Amino acid sequence: MSEATPAVPRYRQIAADLGARIRQGEYTPGAALPAQRELSTSYGVTLMTLRQALQELSDDGLIVQQPGRGTYVAPAQAAYRMDTLRSLTDDLREQGHEVITQVLSSTLRRPPAWVTDRLGDLDNERFLRLERLRLLNGRPAIHQISWVRPPHGAAVRDRDFVETSLYAALADIGVAILRASERIVPAVLTGSAAGRLRRPVGSPVFVSERTTVALDETAVVVDRAAIVGSAMEIRAERAATRVSVRWGAAGS
Repeated sequence: MSEATPAVPRYRQIAADLGARIRQGEYTPGAALPAQRELSTSYGVTLMTLRQALQELSDDGLIVQQPGRGTYVAPAQAAYRMDTLRSLTDDLREQGHEVITQVLSSTLRRPPAWVTDRLGDLDNERFLRLERLRLLNGRPAIHQISWVRPPHGAAVRDRDFVETSLYAALADIGVAILRASERIVPAVLTGSAAGRLRRPVGSPVFVSERTTVALDETAVVVDRAAIVGSAMEIRAERAATRVSVRWGAAGS
């Protein structure tokens, strides 16, 4: 005599149904789901059961719950190549994402130790500190601080970095980029970056640290970027001749 198959909890049935409707496009990325009371009535369950289902969908990265505002389908996620030297903004826009760059500051100042460790200490000269916020599909996603060694920093300081990438600005003054090395680690938001990204302190992020080297083998730029951890994941594709690494959709 075979054992009876355990019944699937009702909240998981609801989560599976809503998840299928999201994946099939009935609810599109960024769209609001019906109010919780409406959903609980339509499924014939209590609010507590409905909230268990929504929590499961949230854990799977399919929805975003915003207290006081409602529940939304998670926005379309970004994927950008990390095995090229293309502009991040160009990669994202090529995928059809709306990317807005906000320049928070552009100043010449003495760099901190982690910058001079990578670019060198040039007899108290001032470096360009460029701070930018990237909004992806209308939401803050990346907080980036770039340091550019002299004399290149002063030469590009007044460029419009809302419309122009840093690499393009450097190319315009004759600085050709040879390569870049990048290190990515998981971290949590602290300090002002949390406010810039409109996330609570302690929220998960990826931190990318990149050092960019010119044709003459001089390190010319170092970047440190906090990337919202719930928005992206890292993917790698391995082949016999190369490894391609990309940012991709969290949970997809």
